[in-house]
Amino acid sequence: MNTRNPSEEIAIQVEGLVKRFGEQTAVDHVDLAVPAGSVFGLLGPNGAGKTTIVRMLSTLLRPDGGTARVAGLDVVGHAQAVRRVIGLTGQFAAVDEALSGYENVYMIGRLLDMPRKEARQRAEELLAVFGLEQDARKIAKQYSGGMRRRLDLAASLVGRPRVLFLDEPTTGLDPARRNDLWDIVRDLADGGTTVLLTTQYMEEAEALAQDIAVMDHGHFIARGTADELKVRIAGRSIRLRPVVAAELSALREVLMDVLGAADEVAPGTVGGPVSEDAQVARLLQSIAAQGIAIADISTVTASLDEVFLTLTEKKGGVSEKTSVPEPTHDDDSSALEAAR
Repeated sequence: MNTRNPSEEIAIQVEGLVKRFGEQTAVDHVDLAVPAGSVFGLLGPNGAGKTTIVRMLSTLLRPDGGTARVAGLDVVGHAQAVRRVIGLTGQFAAVDEALSGYENVYMIGRLLDMPRKEARQRAEELLAVFGLEQDARKIAKQYSGGMRRRLDLAASLVGRPRVLFLDEPTTGLDPARRNDLWDIVRDLADGGTTVLLTTQYMEEAEALAQDIAVMDHGHFIARGTADELKVRIAGRSIRLRPVVAAELSALREVLMDVLGAADEVAPGTVGGPVSEDAQVARLLQSIAAQGIAIADISTVTASLDEVFLTLTEKKGGVSEKTSVPEPTHDDDSSALEAAR
């Protein structure tokens, strides 16, 4: 992945962005700056406001407050110009079922004022990339759900967008096709395309995004790299197993004294939270001073899933709070066409 510095161009600039639906606030004064050529991951439970942000940035919804600029263009004042420099794939595939796969992609090229030859070549190229060349002449109505998703993704890339919005793009894709899409996203970012990705897959955000924000109830509640979020939010822990089982109690006392906590994490193994390497050093010194021989030692960093659940206060996969509904997607098909 590319390395960047703060002085580089900002492709997506959001300040105080607000969107309300009736009395409910779906996006509440959000600030965001995404450097050009980076992948930004947006995580959050259903109803958190992720799709609403994407729809505002792609000109499908008008903000109720704040400002947003994409590729230096105001999404309200220069909406048409914004649509010409972005690509968008929504949560549901937006394809014309009466047209073939090839015709769907070719049509987008022509709508973008590509000459016929260029639009034809681009359609053939993208259909091959997404494994649809053998079915290019079939009407989209005959496509499976996964094939429609791939066709939608191909259409979003016709214009080689400067900024690409992917709203849960791998929903419905099998693991092999998901990995293919990940490779495409990485290549796009390496080539300078900025990608804003919403996803429910923690591994997807970790694999692709240099910067991740966790969103809940219209707010960003945490932001950083995957590793930063793991350590800062869910932390690290250390696990130790003594050579002599009878020394487990003494080892637990040392952990309590140095770390302030000690739990039996497995039979014959105790562990506790560590926030810095200096704590580990003090712990090992104290263990050596007590003459306790250690058979096994390991440090464990929380997963991104644990970070997500910790931040959104989920129990058993169900949020304890009431979510703000996202907008309906009845108009996605026509709206997404307009945005390409």
